[in-house]
Amino acid sequence: MALNELNAISPIDGRYRNKTASLAPYFSEEALIKYRVRVEIEYFIALCEIPLPQLADFDNSKFNSLRDIYINFNTKDAIEIKEIEKTTNHDVKAVEYFIKSAFDRLGLSKHKEFIHFGLTSQDINNTAIPLSIKEALNDVYVTQYLEVLEKLRELSQEWAEIPMLARTHGQPASPTRLGKEIAVFVTRLKEQFNLLNDIPSAAKFGGATGNYNAHQVAYPQIDWKNFGEQFVTDKLGLHHSFPTTQIEHYDHMAALFDALKRINTIILDLDRDFWTYVSMDYFKQKIKAGEVGSSAMPHKVNPIDFENSEGNLGIANAIFEHLSAKLPVSRLQRDLTDSTVLRNVGVPLAHTIIAFQSTLKGLNKLLLNKEKFEQDLENNWAVVAEAIQTILRREGYPNPYEALKGLTRTNSKINQESIADFIDTLDVSDVIKSELKQITPSNYTGI
Repeated sequence: MALNELNAISPIDGRYRNKTASLAPYFSEEALIKYRVRVEIEYFIALCEIPLPQLADFDNSKFNSLRDIYINFNTKDAIEIKEIEKTTNHDVKAVEYFIKSAFDRLGLSKHKEFIHFGLTSQDINNTAIPLSIKEALNDVYVTQYLEVLEKLRELSQEWAEIPMLARTHGQPASPTRLGKEIAVFVTRLKEQFNLLNDIPSAAKFGGATGNYNAHQVAYPQIDWKNFGEQFVTDKLGLHHSFPTTQIEHYDHMAALFDALKRINTIILDLDRDFWTYVSMDYFKQKIKAGEVGSSAMPHKVNPIDFENSEGNLGIANAIFEHLSAKLPVSRLQRDLTDSTVLRNVGVPLAHTIIAFQSTLKGLNKLLLNKEKFEQDLENNWAVVAEAIQTILRREGYPNPYEALKGLTRTNSKINQESIADFIDTLDVSDVIKSELKQITPSNYTGI
């Protein structure tokens, strides 16, 4: 671990840096600056392509050189912009001045005043940040999510035929199958992921109060709304929000965070279930040479991966919840509260990625303890009472529920023998008795 990681305030940049480094190109300060530069450059190119009269003589062969400014953007460039910001005390203005300097170096000084033409800083922020979120989700989040989903799908198939005593309200209930219970999570995750994919990555672009005031007064003959829509959708691949105030209304972003939160909640539910199954001895855990389970108790192999995931998901969801509740609310045409919280959008995603990796690690360590599954089923023959009374209902037997209730709520041991003895007392045909005796906790698992 590097010294700067040892001194990081947040564990996502310290202890867990190796797990979250893949998000740095999207959510670090340097990344935000790079995305701003990218939007500014692409905006200038779009103005040239109209073209504005004053840009009609711009050499379009220079477009690649302009794009190189953000394609080759590095830490040295970011530091240069931060130095400019010490004077401007404005982060986006510092980006503008940096690009103007680049224009000077490229011999393009004549056209540099059309950098950031007619824009407010939020036109840059409200395109750069949604773009960074979209690309981080596609490049990092989806990959991690699919790894977890695929592992769960594999386990649901591998353990499809493992009968298991279900527990509702913590009490023995109608048996199920382990694979089916995992398949429940697979389906839940897939359905929420489909909803996540339906949410637009929305961006605002329209000047100081969203009306293209400066653009319109300078060039009233141009359809600026159409220009803005094409720029946001075609150049940046985002959904254009219009009309807006000075800022994006963030309703879609709030929906995105809520969707991510729901996926996290499903994973958290899964973590707790598997934690419980480990505590019930349904699973052993693979032991890695040299690892210590407890500093005091050598025998222990704790389910720490599921616990780690649960903790990180809790932090992620708390921040997602604040973001989705706060961002759509802004005083009048804009206040600054969105800006300060938007700087934290990478934080819940980082905790989410840590959680996904921990869940995956926990799942990969599981060793099925089949004997414990069988033992629990054998110790709970009372659960076949539902099956017996249902068949008796089918046969028109009087008060079948009450008959089975009397048997199963006694303090005497309910086992295969006592169930068989009870069946023999029933006033039904031998064929029905034989059918009833075929039912066991291990085969009464439904479809």
